[in-house]
Amino acid sequence: MWLFFTISTTLLWGLAELFYKKGSHEDRKYDHLRVCVLVGAVMGIHAIFTLLTSDIAYDPMNLIMYLPVSLCYILSMACSFFGIRFIEESLADPIENTAGAMCSLLCVIFLGESISPAIWFAIALTVVGIIGVSYTERSAEVNRSKKLGKRLAIIAFAMPFCYAIIDALGSFLDIFFLEIEHSPLIGVTEANIELVANVSYELTFAICAVILFVFMKLRHVKFELPKQGDKIAAAVCETAGQLTYVYAMSGNGAIAAPILSCVCVVSLVLSRIFLKEKLTKKQYLFISIIVLGILMLAVLEGE
Repeated sequence: MWLFFTISTTLLWGLAELFYKKGSHEDRKYDHLRVCVLVGAVMGIHAIFTLLTSDIAYDPMNLIMYLPVSLCYILSMACSFFGIRFIEESLADPIENTAGAMCSLLCVIFLGESISPAIWFAIALTVVGIIGVSYTERSAEVNRSKKLGKRLAIIAFAMPFCYAIIDALGSFLDIFFLEIEHSPLIGVTEANIELVANVSYELTFAICAVILFVFMKLRHVKFELPKQGDKIAAAVCETAGQLTYVYAMSGNGAIAAPILSCVCVVSLVLSRIFLKEKLTKKQYLFISIIVLGILMLAVLEGE
């Protein structure tokens, strides 16, 4: 069953990326906050469902204990939601998926871990791809500054990188929080520690969603729920993928991880088919290098 859940997670997260982009409009100032509110609402519903149907004896203090990790993940997603209002999904998603390579580097720098030459090569590939993609932004073919203005073009293009860095930091912190021997989480066991962490993250996202909703109401921002179909679909796919992810990794994680890293490939294909996104040949070349590095890293770390 782990293979079914692995493929399901990959497809669900790929679909989530598609719907995130479909539901984001660069001319609607607070669209990224609308996405945050709806994702937080769906995650909150799922967290409450989990607490009602699972016997994990959840301690509410874990909301505070897990807050540093939760905020990293939430802030990284907010950066992503802002960025895809202006950046092609098929360009943003591969960059965002370099978070795994960045997390590996953090482990080397701060934990003194050693990694094999093959993994160094995979990381180097992603760096080359990122540098190449950044270089193409200056080309006449892309010319994003002309469309958005120089300042907004720089900020928008920086968002996928912000996502990768902040998400990598969250994953790095998770190394400490999900190790039962020294985890600060309260009342956890080997069997429920990941579930407790996930519930804490989802409840925190729900609280942030409430705060953002109140902020938007105070600013008199329209929030017409019937018109948010794509955003709701994205939130449901994101949360469903998170649920199947737990079961996918509980089976054969060494094989599941490389498959799950194909989310950016699924997203790229879906964006090309349904959103009709077209990148330059140079962009496709450097994105291919990034994806190759990500896949290599996933395979090598799973060994």
